[in-house]
Amino acid sequence: MAENSTRTAYTVDSLLAVTVGVFNERGYDGTSMEDLSRAAGISKSSIYHHVRGKEELLKLAVGRALDALFGILAEPEALTGRSVDRLEHVVRRTAEVLLAELPYVTLLLRVRGNTATEQWALERRRDFDHQVAELLAAAVAAGELRADVEPRLATRLLFGMINSIVEWYRPGGKHADGVAEAVVHLAFDGLRA
Repeated sequence: MAENSTRTAYTVDSLLAVTVGVFNERGYDGTSMEDLSRAAGISKSSIYHHVRGKEELLKLAVGRALDALFGILAEPEALTGRSVDRLEHVVRRTAEVLLAELPYVTLLLRVRGNTATEQWALERRRDFDHQVAELLAAAVAAGELRADVEPRLATRLLFGMINSIVEWYRPGGKHADGVAEAVVHLAFDGLRA
């Protein structure tokens, strides 16, 4: 296939899908533009036609995961009703987003703060966690959840359970159905007052 026809076949989204796979396999720091070029089957100059470089690809990838997570907090079910119901919705949808955007969320969970983009992503993750912790605290204050577990700790434990899914979940595998519901039942049966 000629380079020109390959270039027109690639969009930022399709390039991003390849990039996320390579980043997840090799690590961001362990990936070169040459690695991305090889994986995509296009020249480095074709990649630079779409983006400024590797860090922009990282920001687009983790931004996709973060935008999906913050989108949950703006859903009507997360904004109105009893605090516990809102929290349950956020937990369920967080698991669903993780499953739907598995490669992107996996990459987000692997950033360590080594670059400006990684620091930005970590700060946004902390903001998301903080907002969920506030929702959990409101449910505790309303007597809807047990008060003997500190809200920030409970939030970390909830997200520890959800985030661990990236380590074992395989789309189409024997546990593919019901993961989000299982998370909700395990979490809320143990947290309800």
